[in-house]
Amino acid sequence: MVEQVKADVKVIDPFWGRYIDLIKEKVLPYQWAALHDEVEGAVPSHAIKNFRIAAGEEDGEFQGFVFQDSDVAKWIEAVAYTLAERPDKALESSCDELIRLIGKAQQPDGYLNTYYTIKAPGKRWTNLRDNHELYVAGHFIEAAVAYYEVTGKTSLLDAMCKFADYIAQVFGSKQGQLQGYDGHQEIELALLKLYRVTNVERYLRLSQFFIEARGKQPHFFDKEAKNRGEKEGFWFNNSYRYSQSHIPVREQQTAVGHAVRAVYMYTAMTDLAMETRDESLAETCRTLWNNVVNRQMYVTAGVGSAEYGEAFSFDYDLPNDLAYTETCASIGLVFWAKKMLELEADSRYADVMERALYNGTISGMELDGTKFFYVNPLEVWPKAAHHRHDLKHVKPNRQPWFGCACCPPNIARLIAAIGSYIYSATERTGYVHLYIGSETSLDIGGQLVELVQRSHFPWKGDVHIDVNVEKNALFTLSFRVPGWARNYQITVNGEKVVARIEKGYASIEREWQSGDQIKLSFPMEVERIHAHPKARANAGKVALQYGPIVYCVEEVDNGGGIHRLAVKTSEAIEASYQENILYGVNILTGKALRLEDPVEEQLYVREEEIESYEVPFTAIPYYAWANRGEGEMAVWLRKV
Repeated sequence: MVEQVKADVKVIDPFWGRYIDLIKEKVLPYQWAALHDEVEGAVPSHAIKNFRIAAGEEDGEFQGFVFQDSDVAKWIEAVAYTLAERPDKALESSCDELIRLIGKAQQPDGYLNTYYTIKAPGKRWTNLRDNHELYVAGHFIEAAVAYYEVTGKTSLLDAMCKFADYIAQVFGSKQGQLQGYDGHQEIELALLKLYRVTNVERYLRLSQFFIEARGKQPHFFDKEAKNRGEKEGFWFNNSYRYSQSHIPVREQQTAVGHAVRAVYMYTAMTDLAMETRDESLAETCRTLWNNVVNRQMYVTAGVGSAEYGEAFSFDYDLPNDLAYTETCASIGLVFWAKKMLELEADSRYADVMERALYNGTISGMELDGTKFFYVNPLEVWPKAAHHRHDLKHVKPNRQPWFGCACCPPNIARLIAAIGSYIYSATERTGYVHLYIGSETSLDIGGQLVELVQRSHFPWKGDVHIDVNVEKNALFTLSFRVPGWARNYQITVNGEKVVARIEKGYASIEREWQSGDQIKLSFPMEVERIHAHPKARANAGKVALQYGPIVYCVEEVDNGGGIHRLAVKTSEAIEASYQENILYGVNILTGKALRLEDPVEEQLYVREEEIESYEVPFTAIPYYAWANRGEGEMAVWLRKV
């Protein structure tokens, strides 16, 4: 049908290699059990059972959310990327059997959705605003593309092409077609992936239709609601800002609404702009990027600060204890950053991608791979989390599963695909975006250029890259200078070189030959990060960062009452690698002042009655918090 695309990156990194092994050995089997309702103490998924019922292999009623099928799709995608890194016949066989079940559940016209097949067979496409039909379809399309690219097997890809062809008949601008779109964006970016692997232009144009139709008047969701007989306004302040369909996408300048929906849509918009060379759409993406990153993103690269609607709120509204910052939103930010990098090589996109990967995404999974965070706050007081209604979304410990389990399989597919974020290439230039130990072959000007990277990230800033080419050739290799790096040094074959800096990349043009050795050094030091003065929650506070890692302090290391600590910013803060803590991490140690209780047991006292004393403090990587029991945690601390 189409030529097989060969995976061309192999991860050999100590840090990310452990995570990939964890995905294969523990996470995927655990999630397989969860999807089969076999994890003791976990919220039942019902996902596999729904497919068995839809396939006619069992009797029963649909259970779970309307989008429950998507968890299965993301699991398949995670399996595909894992097989590329760690081939496993048994795992592949299990996935093949699941794909057989999915094919059996697919309807003769190509439609696939167990909720509508089992529960509402006569109501397809009647509530796109709320019921995620195209969202679910998009995830299965992504899974099909990934599984085909890795294994070469076409069963799921053929099924999803049939589904996409059916969708293209239902939706479009022609008379008799639905001129609408889904309430949760996902199909748009999936269709672009399908287009690239099949070269069927219909899929590109369908993605373009969904993006361009969004937010136009008369509003599709209003017409749809009227057809359903609904008279009440939409629950999100009677505004379609929730799904970024309040105005056409090209008119949007500020990130609003549900954060995951937003970043998925921005990913698709950027990809479409690149594919169609649409500079107007590309400029919209840049505008939205600047708003998100410079006004609405946490230092951990979490986005979506508000619990109400799991949403963006407004510029500089970044509360720490109330932060929602869904794991899926940071994952979506990584997707978007990658597309922005493909649109234009600029280190500011890779810097955010790196920040999200090392902080706001992997914080969503316990280090042993069996528990998960849906929400990733930057400050936790367990007593308050257990008692205050406004903190009901904050959990001091990760959970074994969720009724809405979008995050666990999402983080699995991200980690398994980490190799796809490290490199890219144009006609004359090979780019290294991330310093992750890996082997790759880049097509630069028609020649395969093999790179073998060995990295000590994120604990040390030393990188070694070996170059192998078919024959000596003139081209450019460009290496990202991380935004946190105050200085750097590059040598080629032992000789220091002065690189040309272009948009944050150190570019070296020369005639490369096999055996060339590149060494990069990005000295790491403890950075005291300050927030913009308009970010009220962090005025007068400091966050600590070492290399790409953002740090936090936990009760287990520093005792209770973390709010009493004030970091002495004039004192040295040391970083040291601790092999036996949290699977091996750099910890930070320094001095702080700790407030004492006043002598008199009074709630309010005079200044002279407040005393403090010096104490040592210990900070650990934010991604590793809540792995040693329940306790207080904070990223931002007062300073003196």
